[in-house]
Amino acid sequence: MIEACAGLLEKENAEEAIRRETEEETGYQIAAVRKVMEAYMSPGSVTEILYFFVAEYSSSMKVGAGGGAEEEDEDIEVLEMSFRTAMEQVRTGEIKDAKTIMLLQYAEINKLIE
Repeated sequence: MIEACAGLLEKENAEEAIRRETEEETGYQIAAVRKVMEAYMSPGSVTEILYFFVAEYSSSMKVGAGGGAEEEDEDIEVLEMSFRTAMEQVRTGEIKDAKTIMLLQYAEINKLIE
């Protein structure tokens, strides 16, 4: 499954959680994050709400290997690809994760990637 960084809130706010998850999963320690939306994935079935963030990053922010938290038995392969490749993978169905598709479409609509 190809997906954007995500995780559960652990007694912190959503912004703190995405910073933690990004570092655990990708090895990047991001500075400024911007919340772009909130969404229910299955209203009527579950009350889980997702908080969506975007952030810029550079190679200088790399502080670890990523791959997930060992104590959580996460086995994550960090992928970096061009925006064009990611959008093509949405079109071909290789990327099937709804939150990832929504973030990529947000980036495309708002011209975040040039």
